[in-house]
Amino acid sequence: MFEIRRPQKSKSFTGFFFAAFSIFIWGITFVCTKSLLKDFSALEILVIRFLFAYAMLWILCPHRLRLERKKDERLFAAAGLSGVAVYQFLENIAIMFSSASNISVIVSICPIFAAIVAQIFLHEKHVTPFFIAGFIIAISGVALVSFNGAAEFHLKPKGDLLALGSAVSWGFYTLFVTKINALRLNKLAVVRRIFFYALIFMAPLVLFGAFSPLAENNNNFFVSFDAAVNMARFAKPLNWVNLLFLGVAASALCFAAWNTACDKLGAVRATVGIYLIPVVTIVFAYFALGERITVPGIAGVMLTICGLMLSNKKTRSQM
Repeated sequence: MFEIRRPQKSKSFTGFFFAAFSIFIWGITFVCTKSLLKDFSALEILVIRFLFAYAMLWILCPHRLRLERKKDERLFAAAGLSGVAVYQFLENIAIMFSSASNISVIVSICPIFAAIVAQIFLHEKHVTPFFIAGFIIAISGVALVSFNGAAEFHLKPKGDLLALGSAVSWGFYTLFVTKINALRLNKLAVVRRIFFYALIFMAPLVLFGAFSPLAENNNNFFVSFDAAVNMARFAKPLNWVNLLFLGVAASALCFAAWNTACDKLGAVRATVGIYLIPVVTIVFAYFALGERITVPGIAGVMLTICGLMLSNKKTRSQM
């Protein structure tokens, strides 16, 4: 009995390790993005980030990904569209119409959509009373952490609906990742293929951002091809550090680690960890930027962790 359970425990430990790694890195990326927004538009950061990630993945895994069935290619295209292009695009646009605090709370509901999608398409039973109760508690905690006593939640339909769309999109990404993991392929090569399709889907956004008559009045879509401007901003070492961090650590390595976590723990169970990203953010901001943590913020951290633990509790029917 004991020998049979050991591999499962080892598998869970590996999954939690990779999930924690991804959540920690994703939780501190806002510092890099905030710094880069002084010189780059949100669209430029997004495209450069994934170009760097794609190049790095070729360096780390210089082997072509071979699929036994050509129809499986559709899974990679769908993952690149839902988990990178659409998710990132909607989130970046949403923040134009709503507050960052609103967006962080709404995007954090990804786990409930991942659970619903898995239950519908994979026939997995995740939407249990424990999961729903944990979701409500965790989201309450996320809200307290995100606002940290400094803001109030005000509905802004256009931005909030876009953020909701990004959360739904990530829910479908977990579905495609689950199906891709079942193919038992190299994780780095898998993420590289996903990013390849993501960059293809981003290409129209780059063209729109570069040539739209609204581009000059829209910092999120502006793509500069001015040689002098590009030389000045790429001459700053800090910009390179931030772009490489976002591309290599937060994209190439984290997506590979996240897909591994989904493989070891199950996509829905891993996705519940997204609740902790705002927690990492508030703690890192305290140490790195000197931002204060309020009593509501501390209460939010505790609620989020309790909600996370409750969401992972299994019912008798799941045991």
